Amino acid sequence: MRGTLRKQAASRARQMLYRVIRDYFADEGFDEVETPLLVPAPGMELHIDCFETRFVPQMGAQGGRRRLWLHASPEFAMKRLLADGWERIFQITKAFRNGEIAQNHNPEFTMLEHYRVVREEEGYAPLLADLEEIGVRAARVIAGSERIRWRDAEVDLRPPWRRMTVREAFAEYAGVDLPLDGDAGLLRERILAAGLDPGTAETYDDLFFSVFLSFEPRLGRDRPVFLVDWPASMASLARLRRDDPRVAERFELYIAGVELANGFFELNDEAEQRQRLVEEREARRRLGRTPYPLDERFLEAVGRLPPSAGVATGLDRLLMVLGGWTSIEEVLLFPAVEEYAVAEEVPRV
Repeated sequence: MRGTLRKQAASRARQMLYRVIRDYFADEGFDEVETPLLVPAPGMELHIDCFETRFVPQMGAQGGRRRLWLHASPEFAMKRLLADGWERIFQITKAFRNGEIAQNHNPEFTMLEHYRVVREEEGYAPLLADLEEIGVRAARVIAGSERIRWRDAEVDLRPPWRRMTVREAFAEYAGVDLPLDGDAGLLRERILAAGLDPGTAETYDDLFFSVFLSFEPRLGRDRPVFLVDWPASMASLARLRRDDPRVAERFELYIAGVELANGFFELNDEAEQRQRLVEEREARRRLGRTPYPLDERFLEAVGRLPPSAGVATGLDRLLMVLGGWTSIEEVLLFPAVEEYAVAEEVPRV
């Protein structure tokens, strides 16, 4: 019975969170949209595997069997809407990532994705304001306060939240002067000079994360922080800063050490976007991961995108942090860690 009451409390808090989100976006003149969960070409992120299925024609359907995937994010479809003239859109949707079961991960999870057409000089600043307002409003109704406690962190959610570059974070939390030009050799030297052990990491990105993951839990422990200006190699869909192409116009939001959102100013160069996706597809192939098809309709839309910015926010994690629950499974009525335990294991070939 006690477990049931906790699940009911989490479910009711979830509905409060959704009402806050929908009320805020209604006030801001957003349209709520729905896009397909099954897609013929998912995102190409290097370390994300999508669930694959097959469309089998029946009832006179034309064509043969086709591969489809459950999307890991609705971004491709939503950007096509932006290209077609929508200016402010959001959706609360299920997203799927194969293999991800952990304290802060579930293979099926709920995402808020929203986009704004913006002025060039604004960049993604309006999105940061959106997240600040949604966060503080949700805290008031779920936690009853603008200050929350999660695990051993006490966080003041009153805006404005901190803005911090990735390079500043490396210096402050790890004592590492992060080179932004992708020089792996120089980065390794500076990691060792700071007294840290990069292990077997060799590439720039692997060396980066050998340090970043060590201090990530310390981000946003007293006040939420937007981590901005990521190295260009870590921004497959973001525009590079015109005044410094070594970094991308990308940000992540952290509260109490938990990554809650990932957003950026959208790239609107079709040729550059195609090149990035082709390179990522080849990288996936080298790592033995499925090389997904290119989404030609998305690529065509990229060249028609107006100046715009978008962000994906993990709502299960946000609910978990605001409500003081310690793991994802506590805010899900049917967490995968329980449901999949009774599934038949596929024998290894």
